[in-house]
Amino acid sequence: DRRGADAAAGAGTNVLATVGLTLGKVALLVAAMLFVGVRAVPWLLAQVARTGSRELFILAVLAVALGVAFGSAVLFGVSLALGAFLAGLVVGESDLSHQAAEDALPLRDAFAVLFFVSVGMLFDPAILLTSPGRVLAVVLMIVVGKSLAAFLLVVALGRPARTGLIVAAGLAQIGEFSFILAELGRTLGLLPDEGHSLILAGALLSITLNPLLFRAIDPLEARLRRLPRAAAILSRGTAGAEPAELPHGAGHHAPRDHAVLCGYGRVGRLIGEALKRHGVPCLVVEEDRTRVQEARSRGIAVLHGDAADGTLLAHMGLAEARLLVVAIPDPLATRHIVEEARRQNPGLAVVARTHSEEEWAYLSDGRVSEAVLGERELALAMARLSLHYVGADGADGQVVPQAVHGPR
Repeated sequence: DRRGADAAAGAGTNVLATVGLTLGKVALLVAAMLFVGVRAVPWLLAQVARTGSRELFILAVLAVALGVAFGSAVLFGVSLALGAFLAGLVVGESDLSHQAAEDALPLRDAFAVLFFVSVGMLFDPAILLTSPGRVLAVVLMIVVGKSLAAFLLVVALGRPARTGLIVAAGLAQIGEFSFILAELGRTLGLLPDEGHSLILAGALLSITLNPLLFRAIDPLEARLRRLPRAAAILSRGTAGAEPAELPHGAGHHAPRDHAVLCGYGRVGRLIGEALKRHGVPCLVVEEDRTRVQEARSRGIAVLHGDAADGTLLAHMGLAEARLLVVAIPDPLATRHIVEEARRQNPGLAVVARTHSEEEWAYLSDGRVSEAVLGERELALAMARLSLHYVGADGADGQVVPQAVHGPR
């Protein structure tokens, strides 16, 4: 008995020592990340950016991200996934984080493809035949249980029920971190192979069903509004909803006869300055706080938040506006904003930014006043300059740009 008590005491001491060591490592990791994120990385990226080399900047971002992830795993014993997450937080502290994110998009897409290919290789399709009931239970738990909990939470916080439906549809799936946790559980022997296969099956099926859930939002909302009790819940929070931040001095009313500019990045900033220079009242809608502060410092009214959010769309004053400029890079958000603007104000002049021929053709088909394809306009400008320098910028010089521009 005494030996057992001594062994138990020794085991308890070992557990306490392990917990204390782990907490100490976590504290050191947090302190290191605070120093690296606030001081070292922003300074390093700023120095690299001054060289003007985009390739060197991308390499620096990759080196920082991989270095922080690997260093966190080796020195502090955390997983590479957590280290990569911390690396993202560190890079995000830099003023150049938006440039880093934009330059890293092709790499992100490539790694995302590789990641999901590897997940597909781990998936055993036989689980769909051997355990269909369990697979269905996992899918229902994800699609129904998780989305219902998200919807109730959003409504309980006083947000519009439509926002709750959108959040519920967006969360009715599990993704990368679920795969990572499932693989870690199997590696540690905490999750059997069958459980791992069930999680993969549920994840893949929920991801497949997710676009259908988004399409079902409008029909579901219309059907629920026919039920008196459900209609009362859906109407709750809509009337009093306010965006996170309204323009200074605007109170609860958007300006009239103004231009609405969605996006204040490299493109939107120039548009905003041009409108301001010509005395056109402008309301900027921007999600990034740094850009919001920059616009306000220039005396431009700003709504802070996602331009595609229904609450913000209601506060843009689109019904009283004379112009809408959509200068954001997201084609899906652009379509949503344009459709809502046309619904509120069918005669509104709309200028939209596009990044592909398909999107340009879609928006140009009577949906916007002007759709601007950046690469095409760049080609036109360079063609005009080229023709000018070879002395062919007269009447004949318009043939090539017109051919490049195509029919309007």
